[in-house]
Amino acid sequence: MNSTDILDKTISFVQETLKNAEGGHDWWHIHRVWTNAKQIAKTEDCDLLVVELAALLHDIADSKFHNGDEEIGPATAGKFLTQIGVSADVIVHVQQIIRYMSFKASFDKATFHSKELAVVQDADRLDAIGAMGIARAFTYGGFKGREIYNPHIQPKLNMTKDEYKNTTAPTINHFYEKLLLLKDKMNTPTGRHLAQRRHTFMEAYLQQFYSEVAPQ
Repeated sequence: MNSTDILDKTISFVQETLKNAEGGHDWWHIHRVWTNAKQIAKTEDCDLLVVELAALLHDIADSKFHNGDEEIGPATAGKFLTQIGVSADVIVHVQQIIRYMSFKASFDKATFHSKELAVVQDADRLDAIGAMGIARAFTYGGFKGREIYNPHIQPKLNMTKDEYKNTTAPTINHFYEKLLLLKDKMNTPTGRHLAQRRHTFMEAYLQQFYSEVAPQ
């Protein structure tokens, strides 16, 4: 099976699996990350098939929707790729990217890195910031029934991994606990360049937000 066939089958699998997914982690999130990854990959020396498969499958079973199980995503991706005959080395690489690319994985000591991980991680982080990142944050906050803002609950800037995974804080806190931190965590020159504009937009959004919740 050639790369085009593999990708076509993967797209169909992801679209079907995520057809009822929460709006911030649905097929269109995947599509944006896939598009971002292909753009970044043009400027990096990397295996494009691995990049595309990891981008397409990175949220196929996100742990936050599966009782915190951080292995269900890599396992689901591996099972599917095995079924369609993808080579074992590609499967293991894709699984490792899925396993280590999330923000919560950054709380642990890094034990895996590759150029392909750097590309896909940047692509995913781009979709977590800027106008789309803001939309996704509030969509997920609504899905979880969280407050938008509570001035009596301050952001926690030094959370442990468990605290981050189990937080119930207002969505606006998430900007300080994750979103505003991502610009400086980008791996590639292209990722850093693309992140800057989105980061600036978030800063402007927050200024407007506070002017409305606490007008002078």
